[in-house]
Amino acid sequence: MFGIDSKLYEFLSKIADLIIVNLLFIICSLPIVTIGASTTALYGVTKKMASNSEGYIFRSYFKLFKENFKQSTIMWIILLVLSLIPTADLYIINYMPKGLLPTVLRGFMLAAALAILFVFLYAMALQSTFENTVKNTLKNAPLSINFIMGIGHFPWTLLIVAITLLPIILLVTLGSAASSVIYVMSFVGFSVLAYLNSFIFNRIFKKYM
Repeated sequence: MFGIDSKLYEFLSKIADLIIVNLLFIICSLPIVTIGASTTALYGVTKKMASNSEGYIFRSYFKLFKENFKQSTIMWIILLVLSLIPTADLYIINYMPKGLLPTVLRGFMLAAALAILFVFLYAMALQSTFENTVKNTLKNAPLSINFIMGIGHFPWTLLIVAITLLPIILLVTLGSAASSVIYVMSFVGFSVLAYLNSFIFNRIFKKYM
């Protein structure tokens, strides 16, 4: 039952790895500007975990972090700047008189924000899977999402977005119990979400490898 080949040992080992990766992700994301590289390394590790091909967690994470730092950081900054547009517009729309126009504009801005979110997720996951220059990744990620992945894998894309936004949804709906969401996220939440998304990304990217 407790042997190294047992299912229980495998499960506990996986949980321990997810806790370690989660901690590495949080620490490496603290400077904010490094969130892109941290996310790329996170998905690089969790995609290997999802395919049962992970190696040394520390070594793999920092190797991916270092190798993709420049590309991921530039993409992160560009997408962060782009995200300020719908964020600012939503803030302004909230002060507009109620009516059809503000409702329509709010819908467009929310759609734009979600588009930037999954462009970011796909770009980071792609960067951790394929060797891409900044130019190629920015060129291919939106194309894949809006055309190939947006059409051919649209249900999977929706699921990825839903999984990623789950903590925010829980924070809004749980009320006084929302603090437990923060605790889980700081302990193992980010890596678990990435791990779940990694099964989907592995399935999608397999067709292009």
